[in-house]
Amino acid sequence: MIGAWLRRWLAAAPAVPAPAPAAPIAPLSPMDIGLQDAVLDGWFRADSGELLKGFAIGADDTLLDVGCGEGVATLFALRQGASVIFTDSEHAKVRDLAHRVQAQSTRAHLGLVSNSLPLPLASACASKVVCMEVLEHIDDPQPFMAELVRMGRPGAQYLLSVPAPVGEQLQQGIAPASYYQSPNHVQIFSPERFAALVEGAGLVIEHRQANGFFWVMAMIFFWASERAAGRDLEGAVRDRIQPPFPPLMESWARTWQDLLALPDGPAIKQLLDHLMPKSQVIIARKPLQPAASTAAPHSGATPC
Repeated sequence: MIGAWLRRWLAAAPAVPAPAPAAPIAPLSPMDIGLQDAVLDGWFRADSGELLKGFAIGADDTLLDVGCGEGVATLFALRQGASVIFTDSEHAKVRDLAHRVQAQSTRAHLGLVSNSLPLPLASACASKVVCMEVLEHIDDPQPFMAELVRMGRPGAQYLLSVPAPVGEQLQQGIAPASYYQSPNHVQIFSPERFAALVEGAGLVIEHRQANGFFWVMAMIFFWASERAAGRDLEGAVRDRIQPPFPPLMESWARTWQDLLALPDGPAIKQLLDHLMPKSQVIIARKPLQPAASTAAPHSGATPC
């Protein structure tokens, strides 16, 4: 009886139009959401000239960006009117950044291809020294840090960062082995070891923070997507992450964007950053008084 009633009802019911196809979802770059996340952590404060809160750059500064990569720190300093020196072991990165610097400023600048051991620069070149996500690539970090300290003037400020151990250890189960071999990540720094390296080089730590849960998950989703698609993971290590991003990575970026938009989103972010940070950062300063023994300027050094 119920079946006969249902047939009669369906016959008399008005036709229901087919649903319109859903509008395609526009791609969302993880890089854009990563920048939004970084701003919440105190990065790129253009109104105050702070590359990171507590690390202000002005027109009177000379910034040395060691391991400059794509030049995020160099270009920020340039916009604050500073003179810039940028170095990297990859010629293409120095060349490309030099073109961008020349197009954006007439201030003094110098780009060098160097592995920084030693840097071909005279001592006390810079009032601001930046070295971000580099120390984990160095076989022997102590001489490298000593060279960074040699570059700073008395009172110079340093902005240093390395990956946090939790994020590195989580990726070890899914990233290719070469990601943790030279010339990639050959060091994992605990917070204690990172601080000891900085203080042992003669710097005084002013500020510490750890952030980047978003990037821990983004990297895990990246490796998982590449594996599922059967892509060359060694090529991904060599060529670095770049568009087009895997759909899973874009979906994660959209989820994180939605979380940050919630009233409690920033507080949840801080909690997750504390539990599982991608990077640890130290702002430090070189004392005004030199140590008892100071290193002689490197032979053949280029004046700043």
